[in-house]
Amino acid sequence: MYNTILNSGINLANDENLIRDEFLKYLKDYDFKVKNELKHLIFDKEIPEITGRVDIRILPTKDEYVNDKAYYIIECKRLNTTNFSGTTGLNAEYVKNGICRFSTGYYSSYFGCSAMFGFLVEPVNIQKDIVNNINSMLNTNFVNAQGQSVNANATQQIQYENFANGYSHSYVSRHTYRSGNELTLYHLMFDFSKNIQ
Repeated sequence: MYNTILNSGINLANDENLIRDEFLKYLKDYDFKVKNELKHLIFDKEIPEITGRVDIRILPTKDEYVNDKAYYIIECKRLNTTNFSGTTGLNAEYVKNGICRFSTGYYSSYFGCSAMFGFLVEPVNIQKDIVNNINSMLNTNFVNAQGQSVNANATQQIQYENFANGYSHSYVSRHTYRSGNELTLYHLMFDFSKNIQ
C-alpha cells in the first residue's frame, strides 16, 4: 500500500491526518482488501478511546464476537530532522504523545499489541536519525499534551523485525503498562519526504 501511495506521485500536505487518510482510502476499499486478504478487518479513523481519539482502529470480524474492546490501534505521527533527540521535536512527539499513549493506558490494547506509523516528512536516515534517537528517549520522562508526566517504560528498544513481508523499515518494541502487563508495539516508518508539498 505504501508503494502504491508513493508511486502514485500524489502531493501530500505536511499533515498527519491527511497522510493517514491516504492509507485509509486503500484500507477501506473493498477490492484492495480482497486482493490483500484484509476483508475480515474493518478500519475506522478518529474513534473515541478511553481518554482520546485513535488515528486508526482495526476491528477483526473473522472470528466470533469477543466484545466491543477487542480491536487493534494504529497511532500515526510525523517525523523529521528538527531536534532529532530533543524533547520538543516531532521525534519526541512520537514518544511522548505516541508510544506513551499506549504504555500509560491512555489508549487501550486489548490484545497486548498495537502499532505506530511514522511518516517521514523530510529526507532522513531512518535507522541513524530516527530509530536510534527515538530509542535514546524511550526511558525519558516527558510531559504529554494533557500535562501529565509519562514514560514509555521500554523493556526492549525499537529494533528491526521482519513482520511486513521484508519491508526494511519495520520494527518492534516492548513496553510495560502501568498495570505491569507487557505491550508489544509494531512500528512502520514510511518516507513521504518527496511527496510533501
